[in-house]
Amino acid sequence: MATTGRRSPGQRRRRTVPSRDAGEHGNANAGDTGPDEEPARTEPTTRARPAGPSRRSRSGKSGRPRSGGSNSGGRPSRQLVRQRRQVLALSVLTVLTIGYLLYFTELVGVRSVEVVGANEVPADRIRELAAVPAGQPMLRVDTDEVAMRVSSLPTVASVEVSRSWPSTIEIAVTERRPIGFYDTGRKLYLVDRGGFVYKEIGEPVQGLPKLELSKVGPHDAATRSVASVLADLPPQLREQVRFARAETPGSIELALADGRIVRWGDAEQTGRKAKVLAVLLTRAGEVYDVSSPELPTVS
Repeated sequence: MATTGRRSPGQRRRRTVPSRDAGEHGNANAGDTGPDEEPARTEPTTRARPAGPSRRSRSGKSGRPRSGGSNSGGRPSRQLVRQRRQVLALSVLTVLTIGYLLYFTELVGVRSVEVVGANEVPADRIRELAAVPAGQPMLRVDTDEVAMRVSSLPTVASVEVSRSWPSTIEIAVTERRPIGFYDTGRKLYLVDRGGFVYKEIGEPVQGLPKLELSKVGPHDAATRSVASVLADLPPQLREQVRFARAETPGSIELALADGRIVRWGDAEQTGRKAKVLAVLLTRAGEVYDVSSPELPTVS
């Protein structure tokens, strides 16, 4: 019976793998494959890599942990953790030591108390009221409390207390400046620009006008208006004023040393009114009205 090119169902398919010798010298019969055989497949050959350091080692990265660094798991080494704890403990100890020295010892304590701006009150009197103990730690000085004690002086308008390192407390005082005096009928008192009655005097002070008001005090509107005008007058005009009176904040009158009367009005536009009055005073008259500086009058 003639043999056909078909395989029987039970016949296995054969596959020929060329030997290395055949690959080197060539296979003469490579093209003469029978109908039952497939051409041999050539397996890809892998070129051997030259011996030498791998990419991992060339790049400087290895699986071993660096000395003094972290291990392969990314966690700090015990030595590094111990060093960090030592640095933290030393920092805390340093802060506590400095705090103790500043707050509880005389190492940075008060050595002197300076008083600035005091003329009416002796500096020793202010130091006495301040009551800052020598050697007290600078940071434990309550500057607000010191300022409150010094401001109890009637002649002191404001107080500022500050630390001047390393060992000085500075007390800056602003004293009240009188703008006139007030006669209660029994005693005379100085009054500052805020209408504050602060110091008793035995007799009128030359150059200060008398305040002829029904009452005097910082909470009285008429007092504040009169005091504001007197404080802002030019010195050459203020020296001529002998009396200042007002029944309301807008009815201020000034009596000059020569007997002439100035109707000032309210406390607004003091500078402009003073310039207009300086011109009007060159004219003869008894009453000079500058309450409306745009329309002044002389009568």
